[in-house]
Amino acid sequence: QVQLMESGGGSVEAGGSLTLSCTASGYITRRTCGGWFRQAPGKERERVANIWTSSGSTAYADSVKGRFTISQDKSRNTVHLIMNSLKAEDTAMYYCAAADAGSAGNCLFRTYSTFQNWGQGTQVTVSA
Repeated sequence: QVQLMESGGGSVEAGGSLTLSCTASGYITRRTCGGWFRQAPGKERERVANIWTSSGSTAYADSVKGRFTISQDKSRNTVHLIMNSLKAEDTAMYYCAAADAGSAGNCLFRTYSTFQNWGQGTQVTVSA
């Protein structure tokens, strides 16, 4: 079992930046797949970015590509989501997630229903 704790949410004006962090504790292996997801009111939870912690390979949703960066600090068991050029439509509750995956191919495009471990979420609000 992996426990996840997010931090770093807040309010920002459009065009601004925020960095979210997700610190993991518990049973973490080299096969851990990390992900950031978001859910706006009335909408389904959607994938934002995934990272295969073994190699650092990453994948992004088209809506955030070029603006968001997912990265990891292995020494602190932490995954970051660096969000630049924020838009009003990025407003949502952001969740980090972790899953046991056998390969990068089995990690990078995983959807939310395949992740077993979740943080409590952190709110990001972007004002136009």
